[in-house]
Amino acid sequence: MAKLTKKQKEAKAKVDVNVAHNLMDASTLVKEITNVNFDASVDIAVRLGVDPRKANQMVRGVVTLPHGTGKEVRVLALVTPDKEAEVKEAGADYVGLDDYLQKIKEGWTDVDVIVTLPSVMGKLGPLGRILGPRGLMPNPKTGTVTMDVAKAVQDVKGGKIDFKVDKTGIVHASIGKVSFEAEKLAENAHELVQTLVKLKPSTVKGSYIKSIFLSSTMSPSVAIDTKTV
Repeated sequence: MAKLTKKQKEAKAKVDVNVAHNLMDASTLVKEITNVNFDASVDIAVRLGVDPRKANQMVRGVVTLPHGTGKEVRVLALVTPDKEAEVKEAGADYVGLDDYLQKIKEGWTDVDVIVTLPSVMGKLGPLGRILGPRGLMPNPKTGTVTMDVAKAVQDVKGGKIDFKVDKTGIVHASIGKVSFEAEKLAENAHELVQTLVKLKPSTVKGSYIKSIFLSSTMSPSVAIDTKTV
């Protein structure tokens, strides 16, 4: 087992594992215990009382964080020539179609999100084995396959993220940076949790939001009182 550094020990000592905090206090504490020389990401992990193996308990959706993620999101817009000008104006980093499809076929995936038109999805099908494992395949459910591609680009650039419960029943998401004010982190976290609440499957019995933890890159996790979110 790796030894903890002095800073890691100090951070761990400030976290009482038996105490669950409200979102504001948890956000403040995460900022306090983060000791890295870069602007670390702040992540939330929400354990849901679902069985992801059952299709009717798969929780997936999108949420627009009120204060964004703090990350520079690189967007590729795969569109027909008549749409190129509007997606460029909307802020897409890469715009085109056949040339980028060929680049992807050759292994290029240096983007964070791909948005496209419904009419283009047929061309993307054969690239599923490349895009799928990287979470880059556009999907109508997440708003990345749409006729209004300019709005899709703006939404992604403005803090819209998609999430999906993993096989262990946990939703992981980045909700900002340590440089954010604690209030903004708390508001982003609240927005995500409330979105999850709205997506509760009707087949779920008992507790739905089982636990919530907040952490930053290399920091200990801070428990959140689910009743306060």
